Amino acid sequence: MTRADLSAVAGILDRTGLFPSDMLDDMAEPFLAGEAEHAWLVIVDDREILGFAYCEPERMTDGTYNLLAIAVDPERQRNGVGSGLVTALTDELTIKGARILLVETSSLPDYEGTRAFYDGLGFTREARIRDFYASGEDKIVFWKQL
Repeated sequence: MTRADLSAVAGILDRTGLFPSDMLDDMAEPFLAGEAEHAWLVIVDDREILGFAYCEPERMTDGTYNLLAIAVDPERQRNGVGSGLVTALTDELTIKGARILLVETSSLPDYEGTRAFYDGLGFTREARIRDFYASGEDKIVFWKQL
């Protein structure tokens, strides 16, 4: 991802509601300034950004990264774009010497598709932390060896 991509990524955030797009500049700045080991990837088709992925290394670990955000433009979902992003991300992390990629998501029924997505990509459901996000909403942690 480059600074020129921020507007398109913000548009995807606005259309998906993943998180408020006004948070994007502050989140991406350490990466764009070359000050952080974060990974920000965009996937492009015909010069149009279709989606993005963002991960960072876990503190106090050796080669463990956490995928904190992934989003695909709603009009392009369910066409392999998200899978392509995860594949590109895991390839890049492997080159960097990463060993493990984690993903965290909610246990709520609205996130069943998200959980199925990671199941289908070969992630293992490694942990469940009860009532993490709110009472009755657990955190599900997915794990993948790189």
